[in-house]
Amino acid sequence: MRAATLQNARASNGHMSYLAPEELLAVLKAARARSVRDWAMILLAYRHGMRASEVCGLKLAEADLKSESVSIRRLKGSLHTVQPLYRHKGQPLLDEANALRAWLRTRNGDGSDFLFTSQKGGRLHRSQFFRLFQACSAAAGLPPEKRHPHALKHSLASHLVAGNVNLALVKQCLGHKAIGSTMKYVAVSDRQASQAAQSALMAIY
Repeated sequence: MRAATLQNARASNGHMSYLAPEELLAVLKAARARSVRDWAMILLAYRHGMRASEVCGLKLAEADLKSESVSIRRLKGSLHTVQPLYRHKGQPLLDEANALRAWLRTRNGDGSDFLFTSQKGGRLHRSQFFRLFQACSAAAGLPPEKRHPHALKHSLASHLVAGNVNLALVKQCLGHKAIGSTMKYVAVSDRQASQAAQSALMAIY
């Protein structure tokens, strides 16, 4: 959808807040400096549009490094999806297969079946994920309105829309059941809509 533009509104105004690509990389860099667990968690949450509860609820068995895929049990009536663990040779901070392997090499074998565990062992609570994301985003210099982990889901949607990805594919990436949930990430002007319509009609006629 070439006419789409990003909604850039502050969370404090009741709208979505998202990270610019350079801000996301800064957060991932700060997270990796803290621990490979924090890096892997934030990267997976962004790359698959996961809520804090969803990334904290991932089980070891749901991350398959052999096939390099992750099974995501989404909440709030969203779809259950199985998505690839993406590699990125050009930007190591975005290579989630390597991030997850690095975490599993250091993860304590405490018998927990959850993928991401706390320092004391057992499942990492979503409030802990919130605090670690706040710490990483603060270290990266992000403004307060962007220091909430849900900004990661908004960021993925906004980045895909900006990259002209078909909205049906964006919908699947985010695990939305209804396209209306995806449409909230898109804003177009009358001029953009008219230009898109003119281009399409010229291509037909």
